[in-house]
Amino acid sequence: MPDPVSTIRNLGPASDVAFARAGITSAEQLRTLGADEAYRRLLNTGHKPHFIGYYVLVMGLQGRPWNDCKGVEKTALRKVFDALKASVTPAPLSDIEIELNKLGVIPRPAR
Repeated sequence: MPDPVSTIRNLGPASDVAFARAGITSAEQLRTLGADEAYRRLLNTGHKPHFIGYYVLVMGLQGRPWNDCKGVEKTALRKVFDALKASVTPAPLSDIEIELNKLGVIPRPAR
């Protein structure tokens, strides 16, 4: 049985669930894809983008603690994160979301 995603440093059981939604079910698969492609796939499932979550993943794949990301490295990762976020097309609204938006009940959250 392959090692779960949560065996990668900094990642826990919630990561197993989130990445499984993106079709990534093992630590080996995540390592093969790399942080950028794996995070892009995660965002494509509708996962809310979060910079800390992204650099935690990057650090974990390097075997480093999440809080090791600082300075110039963190600034560079922020640029990559922003580009990843911009590359993802939001999922189309469901019929109920369309109707609720017409009523002004729930505006679609910004991504």
